[in-house]
Amino acid sequence: MKASEAKHRLEALVVERADARDCGLLDDPAYGADLEEEIRVTRAMFVGTAVTEIATLRGQLSGHLLG
Repeated sequence: MKASEAKHRLEALVVERADARDCGLLDDPAYGADLEEEIRVTRAMFVGTAVTEIATLRGQLSGHLLG
């Protein structure tokens, strides 16, 4: 998954959480916990893929670091 895809997924989950809060669905502890865990995992995936993409681009532009 690309960083942009992970970002879009994260944004969708945040919207889902807001909608769930508005509808009272976050009162269900299991649903709330699952949603928060999915947000946490997706955020970590977004950060990891973004850092990797940045490092890859930097390597392509500047070459390998030595020393």
